[in-house]
Amino acid sequence: MTDAAQAAPWQGSVALVLGSSTGGVGRHVSSLVRGLLAAGCRVLVCGPAATDDLFGFAAAGADFAPVEIPASPGPQDSGAIRALRRALAGREFDVVHAHGLRAAFVAALSRPSTPLVVTWHNAVLARGLRGSASALVERIVARSADLTLGASEDLVARAELLGAREARLGAVAAPVAAAPKRTRAAVRAEFRVAADVPLIVSVGRLHPQKRYDVLLEACARWRDLDPAPVTVVAGSGPSYMLLAQRASELHARFYLLGHRTDVPDLLAGADLAVVTSDWEARQLFAQEALRAGVPLITTAVGGLPGLVGDAAVQIPPGDVDALDRAVRELLADPAKRADYAARGPRRAATWPTEQDTVADVLAAYASVAPVRAGQG
Repeated sequence: MTDAAQAAPWQGSVALVLGSSTGGVGRHVSSLVRGLLAAGCRVLVCGPAATDDLFGFAAAGADFAPVEIPASPGPQDSGAIRALRRALAGREFDVVHAHGLRAAFVAALSRPSTPLVVTWHNAVLARGLRGSASALVERIVARSADLTLGASEDLVARAELLGAREARLGAVAAPVAAAPKRTRAAVRAEFRVAADVPLIVSVGRLHPQKRYDVLLEACARWRDLDPAPVTVVAGSGPSYMLLAQRASELHARFYLLGHRTDVPDLLAGADLAVVTSDWEARQLFAQEALRAGVPLITTAVGGLPGLVGDAAVQIPPGDVDALDRAVRELLADPAKRADYAARGPRRAATWPTEQDTVADVLAAYASVAPVRAGQG
């Protein structure tokens, strides 16, 4: 093989597998689809039909096969495994690349002998029987993959502990958000927020992991501020009713917006962005906030400290007092807010780009399934 052939980009056939997603994982896979197609790869995406509707895999030029991968392990996995086997049958793939533990578990039991790359996007936080089942899934996935890519260092360490053959940090870039379509004043007018009233924004799935209960409890304390800030949360999920009821009980200026597609607009109207999660890898909203130059308060968990560095105020998870203090200090100090607003874009400039991420994934594929350019 010549040096030119050795240096040529990997151009093979890839099956990307994902489970249910309305946010970061789906957007990551969508970014990969575009990058892999541009690199000359042939791409099939297998996942719930709703993900193609939301992220447009087929519209981008990939083949798409609906495979309904359930959110939790159970007897229904057998149907997902059969569906994925049918989707992969009749075509030869150089690599199967699964995103997330649920998709990886189904892929590990579906593919015959095709090399398997798995990207771990999330940690298992469940306890009890569900936690035990998830831990078994983790172990099976770790030992089945030819290569494990972790979205954060703690995920790489976890995979290695469970017996991964090879594990390393994988580049995961957030697609650059579109520019806001509305002005700051127009966004704030939607929520009837006057020009002098602070607007605090958070975006994420309404799930216990995100700890919006902490944000809500702190929000109730801010009624004594003059003017009292308004807090809005964009996202849907199982915690909606509990949060809505608690917000009503506390008479908090805390509003649930449901699923939104205008996060750039929300950030354009925001004074502060907040992430209260118990765990995150490279949380999408944290990246969007820093890129937009919105001062960010985030919990120091998982991959967040390495992601934000000194560009955000970091607090312990589950600590209402710490969040309360951090918000009050930033709202009381315009110079400090301006400093953090300037730090965000500088930090974002150091992150891997979508092109970096695609190059990293192509190198991963080449390491487990060498294919010369044009010969996939």
